[in-house]
Amino acid sequence: MDLYFFDFDKTLYAFDFRRRLPALSLVTGASQYYLAKTWWAGGYEERAEAGEWPTSAEYLAEFERVTGSRLTLENWQEARALASTAIPASVDALRRASTLGAVSLLSNNPSPFAESLPVLAPDVTAIVGENRLVSCQLGVRKPDARIFELALARYGARAEDTFFVDDSADNLEGARALGIHTHQLAYVKGVPQTDALDEAITRFASRSA
Repeated sequence: MDLYFFDFDKTLYAFDFRRRLPALSLVTGASQYYLAKTWWAGGYEERAEAGEWPTSAEYLAEFERVTGSRLTLENWQEARALASTAIPASVDALRRASTLGAVSLLSNNPSPFAESLPVLAPDVTAIVGENRLVSCQLGVRKPDARIFELALARYGARAEDTFFVDDSADNLEGARALGIHTHQLAYVKGVPQTDALDEAITRFASRSA
């Protein structure tokens, strides 16, 4: 059976960090500059995405240690939701892919995201079910080819029978190194080119016809 991996941020959902940071600043009382400098510029988010703090409780405790600001999971979810907006045509493409084979999320994100997906994106969760692979759970981030090796092994899939869509060219390169079929969701003047995504899925699904 064919397998379809979908990235989340900027692929299934648009993401605007400029909306997230003010929301976090409001609930923590820390300035946007301070949060960005200590947590994000300090590399902690990337470390979290690579699985250094594998539970939400550990992530939030480290966030408080680094920034001096207490953040609840509900606060995290609210700020993340403000920055995330569904791309309807991409979600439709995911739904269509689910009728052609198995589908799974494959996303670079930290543990609160892995726990919160049903809250943040119930439409996506309804389609993929438990097929949700988040980098924090695998212990490695895209574009490292190891994440794709682990993802394929998780489903017992062959690279040549797998399709992966992401907005990042670097991430796609990591997948192609293993022989996975890829498609980059391109943006033109800020608009995702979802028609091309649907065409790419059609080509992949019909490659053996």
